[in-house]
Amino acid sequence: MAMKASLQLRVGTQLTMTPQLQQAIALLQLSTLDLRQEIQQALEANPMLELDEGFGEQAVSEAPEAEWASEIPDQLATDSDWSDTYQDFSAPASGGEGPDFEREAAGQSLQGHLSWQLAMTDLTPREQQIAESLIDAVDDAGYLAQPLEEIRDGLRDQGLEGLRSAEVEQVLLRLQQFEPTGVFARELRECLLLQLAALPDDTPLLPQARRLVRQFLEALAGGDRRLLKRRLGLDDDTLDAAIALVRSLDPRPGSAFAGTTSDYVTPDLVARHDSHGWHVELNPEALPRLRIQPDYAALVRRADKSQDNQFLKDHLQEARWLMKSLSSRNDTLLRVGREIMARQLDFLEQGEEAMKPLILADIAQAVEMHESTISRVTTQKYIHTPRGVFELKYFFSSQVGGGEGDAHSSTAIRARIRKLIQEETPRKPLSDSKLVALLDEAGIQVARRTVAKYREAMGIPASSERKRLR
Repeated sequence: MAMKASLQLRVGTQLTMTPQLQQAIALLQLSTLDLRQEIQQALEANPMLELDEGFGEQAVSEAPEAEWASEIPDQLATDSDWSDTYQDFSAPASGGEGPDFEREAAGQSLQGHLSWQLAMTDLTPREQQIAESLIDAVDDAGYLAQPLEEIRDGLRDQGLEGLRSAEVEQVLLRLQQFEPTGVFARELRECLLLQLAALPDDTPLLPQARRLVRQFLEALAGGDRRLLKRRLGLDDDTLDAAIALVRSLDPRPGSAFAGTTSDYVTPDLVARHDSHGWHVELNPEALPRLRIQPDYAALVRRADKSQDNQFLKDHLQEARWLMKSLSSRNDTLLRVGREIMARQLDFLEQGEEAMKPLILADIAQAVEMHESTISRVTTQKYIHTPRGVFELKYFFSSQVGGGEGDAHSSTAIRARIRKLIQEETPRKPLSDSKLVALLDEAGIQVARRTVAKYREAMGIPASSERKRLR
């Protein structure tokens, strides 16, 4: 059979991956820490760039570069499927359970967490100064590491004349209401009593546990059950339950924050609430502001084609591209962050149990971007909320079907399971089957193996092991 040659014309569009566009994509997926290093390297290598110590938008003088600035588009097309150039995370399928993105770390030191709560506390300037000194005196375990008399004397040296120990004690009592519960205690007994005081009044055996801690902590540490039974007037089962309540407390409330200083996270976004509702904004302290060095830029006005002038032109073009890429990154990050938080307002107001199911495709469709872009934007990008600092990926979780067509996020279901187990009777822990039944009563239908998977992912032992541990 003879083959007949033919000429066909196909019309199509293809986006060329220029070095500048590759730079824009690369900046988009860098964490804030890595991006700071990238900016620092650019400042050292490019004489056209300098830090802008002022406020407001990044200012650039357009006059000396008008001839070639037109080559840079106003908006960089950083959105597409870049799987051939950059490795992406797999997007979850529209049906069934996709991958879950769990919160990795709060990224906040204990002192930072306490200072954040202090900023929302109504204190006089004098009380504020006392509170700051008390926060400085808290050790990694959450205890007050200095005697109040030393803190009082140090504050007097700082100019607080006539300061009495009673004033310091009064501020301390207010700070002892901060989270984590038990912080600012001066010794173990006070730490445990603070945590018991925070429990509901109807907590079983709460009065006995308070007396046990207040009067017989040494006997408890020594395992003198005979003395405890006689002095407290309790039988074996009741004593076991009271001891279990005491052992459920955290003797080192600040330890959850230990080691986070070395992995400090600067949030890219900030979610705040005022009389007009919730707002998501860029964190102005996340990245340094850049501008074109005006003296060098003025030299480029010369029309000659000398080697030195071409050198300046090339670096000016690179500086413009970097600043445009940073602006594009921030715009994209803000759009995505606002859309995510608009869908997770219930989380901001009610906590994990109100988390909605959310996948990359939902946000990608809403902001008209590719899923790979959303994955890139939400990886190692953090938002500061009144509930803590979270990676944007934390707000994505798969959908789990519920009764009557309802759907719940896997994150919310994990939170419910954790709460049910925390409230269980110590001597009769809830089995996975019982957890399934309790969730079903709340309109959440999940398989027993799913409950087991979520429980194991949270590091919670099976009911038989929990009973032995208690």
